[in-house]
Amino acid sequence: MSTETAAVHAEHGEHEGMTKKRIVKVFFILLAITCVEFFIALVLVPRYATFAHTWANPIYIVLTLLKAFYIVAFFMHLKFERTSLIFAIIVPILFIIGLILVLTNESHHWIDLRM
Repeated sequence: MSTETAAVHAEHGEHEGMTKKRIVKVFFILLAITCVEFFIALVLVPRYATFAHTWANPIYIVLTLLKAFYIVAFFMHLKFERTSLIFAIIVPILFIIGLILVLTNESHHWIDLRM
């Protein structure tokens, strides 16, 4: 990058995006989260039945959302975008997640009525 280009980027408040060090760091974070998910699925769930029914699914959901955050923020470069673009993507996703939760709750209600 030339000094003129660097000066333009610095003037507009932009900073360097993904470096090799940051990519490796995010990779190992995603690897650790995946290892925790596999540990839960292959060790804890078969061994402890009550853990499987009460805690496994919420933990999977949280870990999956965390992985999705890292993928979207760093590998799709959303972390380095302007706030308006971030809100334009995040707000509809939150509404969709809320809709899924409401519809899931409603489906359980209808299934309970049939029994």
